[in-house]
Parts: sequence; structure tokens; C-alpha cells
Amino acid sequence: MIINKVSRTVRILSASAAMSLLMMTAPAAFAVTPADTLVEGFAIDDIITMDPGEAFELSTAEVTSNTYSLLVRLDMNDTSKIVGDLAESWTVSDDGLTYTFKLKPDLKFASGNPITAEDVAWSFERAVKLDKSPAFILTQFGLTGDNVTEKAKATDPTTFTFTVDKAYAPSFVLNCLTATVASVVDKKLVLDHVKPVNVDAEHKYDNDFGNEWLKTGYAGSGAFKLREWRANEVVVLERNDNYYGEKPKLARVIYRYMKESSGQRLALEAGDIDIARNLEPGDLDAISKNAELATTSAPKSTVYYVSLNSKNENLKKPEVQEAFKYLVDYDAIGATLIKGIGEIHQTFLPEGQLGALNDNPYKLDVAKAKELLAKAGLPDGFSVTMDVRNTQPVTGIAESMQQTLAQAGVKLEIIPGDGKQTLTKFRARTHDMYIGQWGSDYFDPNSNADTFTSNPDNSDEGTVKTLAWRNTWEAPELDKTTKAALLERDAAKRAAMYEDVQKKFLANSPFVVIFQQIEVAGYRKSLKDFKLGPSFDTNYVGPIGKE
Repeated sequence: MIINKVSRTVRILSASAAMSLLMMTAPAAFAVTPADTLVEGFAIDDIITMDPGEAFELSTAEVTSNTYSLLVRLDMNDTSKIVGDLAESWTVSDDGLTYTFKLKPDLKFASGNPITAEDVAWSFERAVKLDKSPAFILTQFGLTGDNVTEKAKATDPTTFTFTVDKAYAPSFVLNCLTATVASVVDKKLVLDHVKPVNVDAEHKYDNDFGNEWLKTGYAGSGAFKLREWRANEVVVLERNDNYYGEKPKLARVIYRYMKESSGQRLALEAGDIDIARNLEPGDLDAISKNAELATTSAPKSTVYYVSLNSKNENLKKPEVQEAFKYLVDYDAIGATLIKGIGEIHQTFLPEGQLGALNDNPYKLDVAKAKELLAKAGLPDGFSVTMDVRNTQPVTGIAESMQQTLAQAGVKLEIIPGDGKQTLTKFRARTHDMYIGQWGSDYFDPNSNADTFTSNPDNSDEGTVKTLAWRNTWEAPELDKTTKAALLERDAAKRAAMYEDVQKKFLANSPFVVIFQQIEVAGYRKSLKDFKLGPSFDTNYVGPIGKE
């Protein structure tokens, strides 16, 4: 349970922001939202912390991307490229190990404190030593608590150097630095809120690096400032007048917690919110027919898959794995269950990332599946279970597969559960089959390629718990190519390596990748310049205005 201990600077709202909060408790009193305020209906119940060194949830990624700055960001016009954020320029040493970033001049945090290379270095040190879930994005470059101050350091007030352990592809390193964990925090402000702790097995250092305060506090320099977060209620952002880039058009942004699609649609139609963010196909269709409203969408770096655990002797057989890929009615699922919110996509790299394949070679073919099952010594089929989270569209996909598998003699028992129940079982490798989703941890092909192919220790005690490990699958040759791709500095050659891995993965793996998520939103036509990005941390609200 998160206790809402927000500092005075975060809790005190301006009069206009207070009025906006009143709107959340009595939305029927407002025909339309205030002219200087953007109100979004959003299922923000996944937020557990606002600390960018700890946050690893989709909703939080959107908030932090609008409130914190990074050295570099994705180029929104071409996601294969990187553009500077705090960094004005950067260079890579001839040996490929040292990255040197020059900061833009006269930068300030929202607090008014200057942004220096020391803040960047301390932010890296803080993330590594906190060692929360997203820390691996930085530690995979050889950073440890013992060496981080030497490997990530300020050489002068405007110069930051980052030394990695291998000559990785520069695109890999830079893409990782666009992740939330690489956000730059206000060192001086955070140090004012550091909490001493006793050194023990959990705490390697004598302080919490301000983690308890930053769970609800704010120490950034983004286009907006975090003014308040109340769990399962609201997130309030306010324009940062110290922002170095183009100033946001609106004074504040309010994310109202609204979980149900139908509730969001009704609130949007009534003018109580400006944007509805979690729409199911039926509500999306209704909004598209409303003359006052509009819809938009963008492919996201999230894929949905069915995995087969190789601990099950039947599911371990390559012929069975291939047969199951022919026992999915992709056309029907695409036309109904994921209409408007997903597109059929059968490989692990999502569209938009380097090397992604758009080949979809499989279709429902019961005869072909029966032939493969017979080849596996299972002409009469067998019985198997599938753990399914009780939400759509995964429940509908499971029920569809139950019917198509039955046509080949495979009896599928669906075991429903909530997200925690099904995920816990999956992570323990005690499932037969599981429907899951995987969103890239950072916008680089290695994020997905590694988890779907790497399994260095297949024992139950293995510590590298990739998706391949969770399904007891070993693919050393694919893993070898994936690791080699990290060191390929030629982008075209690197892309070709990932294409090769995906083709082999499609032909022989215990994963049935079904579709790529399309994020959708409905909005009032009075909004201008509203656009969804290729990832949840590229949904920027600064450019949005109102007529």
C-alpha cells in the first residue's frame, strides 16, 4: 500500500487547479472542461510510484515522459533515429566504449536549480544503486554500485561521459537512454529529502536516495510539473515555466482514474473529459460516429502471445508447437476481438522497431495441424490447460482457440484468474499454456529479441527469468545471433540479423505471437495537435491545445 505523503510543494494547488479537481468530484456540473486544462479518462490503477528510478508501469511512463527530461529521446518523425533532449550533441569514441554528451546551455529544473552534468551523473548513480526493477537497462552496460561513479561521470559542468563494457551498437546504447530510468533528477532537491536507512541485505547503502519522497514527490525539468498523484483517483500536472523547450499550450493536465471503457465514452460524450484512453471496439465505434468527437490510434511496441511450456512433454514437441500456430483463427480474431485495438502480427519484434518483420505466414489450417500432430505421435490429440487473465481481449482469444484446437482433437481447459494469479503461475513455470503481453522495456529490438530467445540457465533456480526461461525453452543459436547483433554497429546489418532470428523463431519456437497492440483514443474535436506516440513514454501532452 502506498501512503500519500506528498510534500507541501506538491500538494498546494493553484486556484484554477483546485477548480479542476472539483470538477473530478462533480463532473456533471461542467458542460465542458476548462479552456486551459486537458482532462483525460485513463485507467491509471497500475501506477505504484512516481520515482523514475523505480517506475516500470505503462501509465507512469507517460507521466514521467511529460515531467522529466532525458539526455536523448526518440525522433518522433523517425523512430530509428535519436534526437537530443538535455544533450545538445554527443560523440562516441573510436573504440566504441565512451559516449560523451554536451548539455544545452542555461538549463533549469522546475525548482529553479541549474541542470548540470553532475545531476546527470548522480541520476545514473542513483538508479544503479537503488537497483529497482528498471535498473537493468543501465546495469546491462557493466555498471555496478562499485563502479558507476567512475563509468558515468561529469567531466565539467556541461559534459557527461558514459563508459560501457563492450563496443555495443550505438543505436542500442542510445535507445536504452530514452527509457524512464535514465531520467535526470534534481540532485540538490532530492538530497534534501533523503531518508537514512540501516544497511542490511535489502539496503546496501546508508540512505534511500530520496526514493520514499519521490514515490509521490517531484524533482524534474520536463514540460510539466507533477502537482499531485492520488492512487486510483487522479494525477495532476501543471505547466513548468522553467522548461527549456517549446512551452506547453495548456496550463495543466488532469488524468482522471476511469477504468471502464463505457464510462469513458459517456464522460467524453458529455464533455466531462477531453480524451478517453481505454476504449474497447464497441465504444470506439460509437465515438467514431459522433460528429463532435474523433478517434486516433498508433501501433505500440506491445505484442500478445500464447506460450507453450516445454515442461509439458506434448507441448515440447516441435510439431505440436507448429500445429498450434495453425490452430488460431487469426482472421476472425482480427475482425472481432481486436478490431481497432490491434493488428495481426506473428513475430516478436513490433512494427516500428529496427528489423521488425511484417510476415504473417500462419493461418487457420486444421488439416495441416492434424498432419503435424500425427507426425508428433498424437493423432488423436491430447488434453492441456491454459491460464488466462479474466479480461478482454485475452479471454475471447482463449475461447476462440478452445474451439479451433478442438477441431484437431486437442481438449483445452481454460483456467481463469486475475492478473496477479496468472502471472505468478507463469513466472513459476507451473503453467501448460499462457496468454500474455510483452511491451518493450526500451525502444530497441534487443528488448524483445533477448527475452524471447535467451535462457542461459534453464533450471528452476535460474536467475535470468526471460520469457524463454519461463517456458523452459532453450534456443542457443538464436541467442547467439541476438547477442552478436548488440555489437553490430552497421544498422542495416544489425536489422538483417534480427530478421534472421525472427524467421527461425517463427518456424520453431513455443510462442504463438498473435497481434500487436494498437493504442486508441477518442477525443473532442476542439482539441488540436493530439497525437499518440509509438510507445507509452512518447505520448506527449505539451503540444496539445484547445480551440
